[in-house]
Amino acid sequence: MESVECRRCGCRVLVTKNSWQHTSVQWTAEARAACLELGEDATGPASCARSCPAMQDSIAQAAVDGRITVLDG
Repeated sequence: MESVECRRCGCRVLVTKNSWQHTSVQWTAEARAACLELGEDATGPASCARSCPAMQDSIAQAAVDGRITVLDG
């Protein structure tokens, strides 16, 4: 997994980009608390189903820029 920083709030998640369509994201408790979209109350399992558009954009840009590997690129 590779680290990606959100361009909006600066929190970091771990990412595996299996293809351009499939991305696995591992959120830490610290990242969820720092995320402006998820907020401090997003700490339970239900929060994992939510996503952050700014982080999704940051991950996509990191892939386009070559900062993270797209395994089936």
